[in-house]
Amino acid sequence: MWPAMLRSELRTVETVRPATLVAGELCVPGDKSIAHRALMLSSIADGESTVRGLPDGDDVRATMACLRAVGVRIAPVPMPSQPSQKGGQGRGFTVTPPIGAGPGRGFSTPHGTLDCVNSGTTMRLLLGLLAGSRIAAMLDGDASLRRRPMARVIEPLRAMGARVQSSDGYAPLSLVGTRLQGRYHALPVASAQVKSAILLAGLSASGPTTVVESFRTRDHTERLLRIMGADLRASGMAVELRPSHRPLAPLQLTVPGDFSSAAFWMAAAAMRPDWSITIRGVGLNPSRIAFAHLLEAMGAEIQMDVSAETGEPLGSLRVVGQSLRAVHLGPREAAEAIDEIPALLVVATQATGDTVVEGAGELRLKETDRIAAMVSGLRRMGATIDERRDGLTVHGPTTLQGAAVESQGDHRMAMALAIAGLVAAGETTIGDADCVAVSYPEFFQHLQAVTDAR
Repeated sequence: MWPAMLRSELRTVETVRPATLVAGELCVPGDKSIAHRALMLSSIADGESTVRGLPDGDDVRATMACLRAVGVRIAPVPMPSQPSQKGGQGRGFTVTPPIGAGPGRGFSTPHGTLDCVNSGTTMRLLLGLLAGSRIAAMLDGDASLRRRPMARVIEPLRAMGARVQSSDGYAPLSLVGTRLQGRYHALPVASAQVKSAILLAGLSASGPTTVVESFRTRDHTERLLRIMGADLRASGMAVELRPSHRPLAPLQLTVPGDFSSAAFWMAAAAMRPDWSITIRGVGLNPSRIAFAHLLEAMGAEIQMDVSAETGEPLGSLRVVGQSLRAVHLGPREAAEAIDEIPALLVVATQATGDTVVEGAGELRLKETDRIAAMVSGLRRMGATIDERRDGLTVHGPTTLQGAAVESQGDHRMAMALAIAGLVAAGETTIGDADCVAVSYPEFFQHLQAVTDAR
């Protein structure tokens, strides 16, 4: 039974005290980017899949609820007696497609609106998954999701023949499944979500579907499609998916720990010499670890050890703090580390020199305007920051002061400002802190476990 109110809607305040030491080992929740994709692809596989290590966050819960609403059976499997160090920490589920399932088949028209809550990934990928189906559906979400642009997904899907109506490119979205035709898509803005939505639609399309990006984005969808037997080829910045007469094979997958969640602990450890954190079972996909290389460029000591490869590389990651220096992120670096930039900005306040971020306008289109939100929060704590339309400059180092700051309902803002509180003088209070439940419900418990707060 689902709670009447999601945990991210509880609007509590958390207090963070300055730390004298950050040290320890932990496992982070499973990677929600992989979890969304694994659940959706399992829903059109030829048989029952088992996906373990699913994060217990609101975003993935939204995807599960939407899939159940169109006829997919998702059931929990027993938890192991001992927690695994391989992959994310979370529940396992079997995913059983509807009878007659396959790309474009099997789903049933839902009785009500498909509520994507606050998850842009759920909404964008579902559009691709359902565009070639035989059902009609309305997709909607909360006020924050209704402000996030959907035209970038709608337009390429319409070019394939999809029937999608929107409110000027924003949710709510009305979809009527129809026959699709594969197309060549050159994306004006590099986006893993848009690329994945097009590939999901391409599974039920006639003819090949090709996506070309200006920058290489995370490749979780491509990896899963290969594991499941899809005819997919990648060359340079292009990915081509060809129709196949073979159905997708069921998945047996353990979701690795989420690198973007791990980034906050990496940032915390990097900010003071000899602070250290070790993260076990975290995903080390080369398309996701740009933040580790940025911290290394700033002077932190980084050790990565890939211990397993089951479609997604995973292993352990250790960060030891050292004296920090500023870095410069151009558009490519910003795109590669887009989810980790809030954590990077906190680290930049403790680095010598001016850290410059350019070409990061996408940050303004997330759950909140993350450029404005981070500038506001860090300025309240005493940071000196110059804001621009597509980026900012952080002048460091700065002695931060504890302050009352707001997450603005964005889980990454809450976690980034909490990490800033570890090196601030005095207490930092974070309003609407329970929004961390979107991706990392245990974040504040883990924060206590790895810090020695004054």
